[in-house]
Amino acid sequence: MSRILATAASEFRIAFRNRWVTIATAMMVLFALVLAAAGSAPTGDVGVDRLSVTVASLTSLALYLVPLLALLMSFDAVAGEVERGTLPLLLTYPVSRLQVLLGKLIAHSAILALAVTLGYGAAALVAVWSDPKAVQGLGSLWRLIWTSVLLGATFLCAGYALSALARRPSGAAGLAIALWLVAVVLYDLALLALIVSDGGGALTTQALPIALLANPADAFRVFNLAAAQAVAIAGGIGGAADAIPLWQSAASLVLWPLAALALAVAAFRKVTP
Repeated sequence: MSRILATAASEFRIAFRNRWVTIATAMMVLFALVLAAAGSAPTGDVGVDRLSVTVASLTSLALYLVPLLALLMSFDAVAGEVERGTLPLLLTYPVSRLQVLLGKLIAHSAILALAVTLGYGAAALVAVWSDPKAVQGLGSLWRLIWTSVLLGATFLCAGYALSALARRPSGAAGLAIALWLVAVVLYDLALLALIVSDGGGALTTQALPIALLANPADAFRVFNLAAAQAVAIAGGIGGAADAIPLWQSAASLVLWPLAALALAVAAFRKVTP
């Protein structure tokens, strides 16, 4: 454990020196404040407290921004070591490849956790300041924070796997952007096309819930919207949250980081110094 923590501390210092802590935190705080100011207008119409509605808006923000930040932090985790020639030196230390990845994961997850906590916390302060009854939504905000960290961990591990497979930072960056586009943007567009073409048939009622759970980004959205009981203000794919049991979306959120880590470890083991 001490080796993993030592690796994590080293990676955190590198990320801090490269301004990733500042960049991630500033982006989350800025966008969260904008959504807190503009995204809570319909509270009176749906009978939900202001913070819960803000959490629904922050869920959409996290869906796009957290995976992107995670991939940007992780795409050169292995490829960068190979290109700089530091991987052979790193592997001479008495630390396994799994411990190296776990150390990187802890450091990068800590950065994401700090960024989302400060960002969502700033939005919560705005909501509570404007409406003291918004404290009723603090449970939803807490769920959003830890699920955002799990979502980020999934894409961090996916970034490590792509970095190990590409061997070069430029190739890993291209693969990371492609993964983000497919998982966060194109996947939902394909599901919407399925819903429209099926017209409420068997594919929509049976295949759609499985397809949502098969994507960590959609599982994240479904869980938070259903847990916060904010489905009434969610449109599109988010409206399917009621059709999926809460435990299933929660299980998907927990299992995806483990599966992605296993893939990253397998890819890293094939990298020769």
